[in-house]
Amino acid sequence: MVTEGRCYSHKIKNYYNSSVHSTGFFTRELGQCKQRWGRLNDLVCKFCGCYDLALRGQASGENENDVMKRALDFYFSDQGSKFTLEHAWRELRHDQKWCSLAKPKDLATPKRKTVVGDAEGEEEVTGARPPGIKAAKAAKKKKGVQEESKHTEIKSVLEMKDKLNKQKLLEKLLEKRDPLSEMEESLKLKLIEVE
Repeated sequence: MVTEGRCYSHKIKNYYNSSVHSTGFFTRELGQCKQRWGRLNDLVCKFCGCYDLALRGQASGENENDVMKRALDFYFSDQGSKFTLEHAWRELRHDQKWCSLAKPKDLATPKRKTVVGDAEGEEEVTGARPPGIKAAKAAKKKKGVQEESKHTEIKSVLEMKDKLNKQKLLEKLLEKRDPLSEMEESLKLKLIEVE
């Protein structure tokens, strides 16, 4: 069983239940929090697609309100219901997952920049999203195969080096003019047998 402090979902549940907004209401369980996030994530993703479509079709002279109205119309025509999570979309839209790929026509910057603030300062994040789960697993698998091939390559180099060292030792024993000791003689016989 997962302890309360370790699981990210448990931290979210604890945060929600200790929130000022939830005082006076029943506390939510872990499954309820996960279920709510699943619904919210699904609907916000669908609206982001509609918003991107509206943003791509933004005409000259249209402002943010016009784009938003068109996005809400696209959502209604596509889903058959009104988009009721605009507050959640406004919170999430600048996160990497929901960052719009389309740029408004009045922005001249080549990449959208997101500023992430924390207690110590602000950090600027630009560029692409991190890889998804499947891409990360594939890269990890590929990395494992590459590491395995490097391991076998290193192993073969070490074996070759060991073989060369044994050959040099055998040559030194054979070149020696003085009579060999018992230990040197037995080592010489072993090295000859190996080859």
